[in-house]
Amino acid sequence: MSSDTARTSVPAHATVHPKHAAPRDHRWLVLAVIGIAQLAVVLDATIVNIALPSAQRDLGFADDQRQWIVTAYSLAFGSLLLLGGRLGDLFGRKNTFVVGLVGFAAASVAGGLAANFGQLVAARAGQGVFGALLAPSALALLTTTFTDPKERARAFGVFGAIAGSGAATGVLLGGVLTEYTTWRWCLYVNVVFAVLGVTGALLLMPKPVRGHRPRLDLLGTATITLGLIGIVYGFSSAERDGWADATTIACLAVGAALVALFVLVESRAAHPLLPLRVVRDRDRGGALVAIGLVGVAMFGIFLFLTYYLNQTLGFSSLETGLSFLPMPLSIMTAATQITPRLLPRVGPKVLLRAGGLTATAGILLFLRTDVDSTWAGTVLPALVVTGLGMGLIVSSAMNTATAGVAREDAGAASASVNTFQQVGGSIGTALLSTVFASAAAHHGGNPAEAVLHGYHVAFTGGAIAAFLVAVVSGGMVNRHAVRQERLAAVSAVPAPSAAH
Repeated sequence: MSSDTARTSVPAHATVHPKHAAPRDHRWLVLAVIGIAQLAVVLDATIVNIALPSAQRDLGFADDQRQWIVTAYSLAFGSLLLLGGRLGDLFGRKNTFVVGLVGFAAASVAGGLAANFGQLVAARAGQGVFGALLAPSALALLTTTFTDPKERARAFGVFGAIAGSGAATGVLLGGVLTEYTTWRWCLYVNVVFAVLGVTGALLLMPKPVRGHRPRLDLLGTATITLGLIGIVYGFSSAERDGWADATTIACLAVGAALVALFVLVESRAAHPLLPLRVVRDRDRGGALVAIGLVGVAMFGIFLFLTYYLNQTLGFSSLETGLSFLPMPLSIMTAATQITPRLLPRVGPKVLLRAGGLTATAGILLFLRTDVDSTWAGTVLPALVVTGLGMGLIVSSAMNTATAGVAREDAGAASASVNTFQQVGGSIGTALLSTVFASAAAHHGGNPAEAVLHGYHVAFTGGAIAAFLVAVVSGGMVNRHAVRQERLAAVSAVPAPSAAH
């Protein structure tokens, strides 16, 4: 029997009438739709940061209130990701994808129309809520759409390029919109992504298949949601008030305790929110750790490099955004051209180690920055090398974190990816901000030199996080031959009927 005949599963005596023929394969168009939705979510992490000074002048809120524009989003998004992923498993990922996109766009419009600080904060929280529904659904749809190893590597290369370069693209787009329109368009722009994404989803994605629908794990949902709120808010408090602050300590302690309780609850739940089999897998665990560590490094780099370009070198918002452009291009090159070719051949272990070491070298190049450095001679090489390393890590880690997962657990696995990335970003922002402030305060010399020293210490922290990707994550993931044997065994198990 030929391979083509084997794939059709149609008996030899059967005749397929044209009216009942399989629909045209829209997988790569579905990938474009998923990429558009993912871009909306990842852009939001940085595009609003560029708009904050203008929004503050327009709405008249104080400096100490400004961080709530960021915190409201991260609190809602980070704490509800696991719930959003499980809702996709329960009610159909196409449904949650569309609802998430529509809600995200509506909250963005509300933010753009905000007449005061409170309305803007509420809208940002709404973006986080619907983003937590959208992001896991997008990754889960990608996971269940592409199963062939070579096609999967290409698809995750594209998706990883978007996820890895979205923050830098947000800086660029935010600079353009702020420079030529108003800060409100940094929110309104999400409507464009939503219209394209919803239209594509309705036209191209198949209807979800109805099957057995387990009950939602309410106790697990409550414990992990409150726990992640405590952790994310604790890191935000640490960035603002320091690690010794009573609120910081209390939030982190309570959050950690609730996460520990969540693990206990999930081990005994009949229908767990996050089946522990999803995160116990060694390869998946190593990939999730890599995603978290990349979040630490990446968010810190974007934050302090933005400060350096804007405040030390005196770049405008638009110039700062354009200055970041080589990095997303470098990430896209590694994620779409290098990873798809190498991942099926050498496996993620090699790419995580190579990417971690490359990103470490690139971030260390930022230590060459000075008060009078040039962008082309100092910043550009660091952006390119760092981007290559990040592209290798993000695309291969996301692929590995969702490979071999049972179809009914795809949403939970995808939500874990987003959760690790979000929590890693919160840790990176808080930890490196604290390190920066301490280093700058205790450095002698003039203020400009003290600030530059703080940047260098923060960049060193980011380089350590990238190096840990190579050492820790690369060490956890199995060798390629071992992974292939395990994935082959998993693929031999029949898929459940309750597919979405």
